[in-house]
Amino acid sequence: MLRKTLQLVALTLVCQMAIADTAGIAAGIQAWAAAYNSHDPDQVLARYHPDAVFWGTSSATLRDTPAAIREYFTSLTRRPDAHVEIGEYRIQEFGDVALAAGFYTFTDVADGVAVTRPSRFSFALRSTDGEWLLTQHHSSRMPQ
Repeated sequence: MLRKTLQLVALTLVCQMAIADTAGIAAGIQAWAAAYNSHDPDQVLARYHPDAVFWGTSSATLRDTPAAIREYFTSLTRRPDAHVEIGEYRIQEFGDVALAAGFYTFTDVADGVAVTRPSRFSFALRSTDGEWLLTQHHSSRMPQ
């Protein structure tokens, strides 16, 4: 009887470990948006894995070091009206790695005029110390 109970407990634990962490992944995506909206490059950088690769919406440079990724977001300190809102997206999970593809909308004010830039994103995220961090990030403007 004890053996069957232990087997049942072990099976339950295995099943719980296999349950998708969609909520955690979604929280990682929203944490990136919140960091962007904080206008603090260090908070944004904290949402990226140390080995992350980033291809920014308005960059001709593929960024593959923490310093290069941080540099991309330093303009946020001079753009108090910059904001991103996550739109619709899809998640695919593969153990401790997940892919997400969707769209987000950037808003800002330039020369006193409100600017809206609908864009698409592809994220690869990795579960690291209980958090989902971006390991790859590609962003591009939505076609007109």
